[in-house]
Amino acid sequence: MPLKKIPKTTVPLVKVWEQKAQKCGLLHSVYAVNGDKYTGEWLDNKKHGKGTQVWKKSGVIYDGDWKHGKRDGYGTLSQLDSATNDYIRLYCGGWKNDKKDGFGTHFYSQTSWYEGEWRGGKRSGWGRMYYSNEDVYEGEWLEDKHHGQGMLRFADDNRYEGCWKQGKKHGPGKFFYLNKGQLYEGFWKDGVAKYGTVSDFGRKEASTPTTYPLPQICLLDMNSVLMDASSLMEDDSEGS
Repeated sequence: MPLKKIPKTTVPLVKVWEQKAQKCGLLHSVYAVNGDKYTGEWLDNKKHGKGTQVWKKSGVIYDGDWKHGKRDGYGTLSQLDSATNDYIRLYCGGWKNDKKDGFGTHFYSQTSWYEGEWRGGKRSGWGRMYYSNEDVYEGEWLEDKHHGQGMLRFADDNRYEGCWKQGKKHGPGKFFYLNKGQLYEGFWKDGVAKYGTVSDFGRKEASTPTTYPLPQICLLDMNSVLMDASSLMEDDSEGS
């Protein structure tokens, strides 16, 4: 009776070693040659799940969610302060594909920070920015610039409410000169007021009101005049 040959099922040692070298599941700490360290979960040899990454040279640390080797989900980014040897929080919030995405707060300094929406690592969507000079902007953003509807309140409490385009006042808006007790309502183009009306607004509460109140406008239809001027400005813009 002839003998049957049993096929060999032994896995080559090279593949065994490769499988054992694959990082998968929960590991303690893995160091890179440059001193960077990652502690957390892995999947198919990539950071995946919960984990903490420390970049030695920059002193930056990320603690949060990972997906296929990239920051994705919710996480906090901090940096080591060499003076105090403490970690200072830089950003906490959403991430996607290794960039800030979703809702999050970024701290530029102790007196300046942004809280709001991000897309692709840039401020886009709705957000509120607190500046070091105590100005505050609240409204819509697009790629790190004021864009859409928004309000900029200055440190002296004067404020602009209206349209923005690429970081500049553009379109209809209102500027409240609360220190003078006046209101300018009109249209802007590339940050420059083109035309509008000025009226008294809160003169009694103003810190430095004008000497004399402004006379009332006697136009029968002020809005129609402003709209006609707006149409002329748009025609000039298209022709240039």
